[in-house]
Amino acid sequence: MKNLIQKLKKLLNITQLDEFIIKKFLTTFFFGLTIFIIIIVIFDISEKLDNFLKSTATMHEIVVNYYLNFTLFYVSMLSPLVIFLAVIFFTAKMANNTEIVPILSSGVSYFRFLYPYFITGAFLAVLSFVANAYIIPPSTRAKLDFEHRYIDTKYEFKGQNKHFKLDNTTYAYIQSYSIKENSGYKFSLEKFKGDSLYYKLVAYKISWDSLKKVWKIENYTIRHTNGLQERMESGSTINMKLNLSPRDFEKQDDDRGSMTLPQLNKQIKLEAIRGTGNISRYEMDRWRIITTPVSVFILVVIAVTLSSKKVRGGVGLPLGIGIGCSFAYILLMQFALIFSTKGGMPPFIAAWIPHIVFGSLAVYLYKIAPK
Repeated sequence: MKNLIQKLKKLLNITQLDEFIIKKFLTTFFFGLTIFIIIIVIFDISEKLDNFLKSTATMHEIVVNYYLNFTLFYVSMLSPLVIFLAVIFFTAKMANNTEIVPILSSGVSYFRFLYPYFITGAFLAVLSFVANAYIIPPSTRAKLDFEHRYIDTKYEFKGQNKHFKLDNTTYAYIQSYSIKENSGYKFSLEKFKGDSLYYKLVAYKISWDSLKKVWKIENYTIRHTNGLQERMESGSTINMKLNLSPRDFEKQDDDRGSMTLPQLNKQIKLEAIRGTGNISRYEMDRWRIITTPVSVFILVVIAVTLSSKKVRGGVGLPLGIGIGCSFAYILLMQFALIFSTKGGMPPFIAAWIPHIVFGSLAVYLYKIAPK
């Protein structure tokens, strides 16, 4: 292991100074993240303690199914902000202790001074991308499922008399659906060739089989049409795979971040076929995963350039400015999300606007930074 680390240091040309900054960066980041998570968990326990006592959830379910996934959810959400604050904090402290001036005076360029920050930022950016794309979404889904089962038990229905376009030739209709029972009533399925209806299924009840991942259709009648010829078919039960899942009937406002990147790509294609108008929400989720690593680099550059100069007041002033910048960044991203989902702005443009604005700020701050 030591030999591998030594080879990696040699490959990346990491000096003793770089190693010092990398250790400072990582220890401050993980320490700060741990503090934030502990505070959030304590507040959440105090808020939901009555719900836990009244529910039938076991201690194992509360700790593993909820709080483990709860922690991962907030680690994902807070990581860019904590990275930003961590860099500002320890860099400002170095500047206040007059440690940066001798480094730059010794002939080290400002860009070379940023090198260990870039290495650590790259490591955290890759870690963030992998987590947000593949690890965090299943844990977020498990957290939401626990909340729906034990805390927020009032499900929001998608409404009655719902129509779905399953693909380019198949349409479905359901009169009502019960999320708790995973069953719907008065269901119909229609298939077309061009403008001609050639298949129509009508059923009294449809239920989701979670083990087989199929729909159980009860008391059904199927009409097959071929020109002037018709054939009727009926039965008590039939299993059928449809491009439809119980998730399509659930509340969608609180499930952001609960799909992996491959699932989002699949869902975007499905929403494009269905024409439901929800495609921008899923595209913004996908772009959020893709652009988060970019935001890590932008925040690192802004943080270093803001805090590498010694100022009166010590760490407090750059930390205050940094917190203001970070909240402005988050606010701009929220505005972009609203403009995309509600205002019709293309998701690609909405997703990149905050990063372009603050990326330009990072370049400007780098140019005027004392070197």
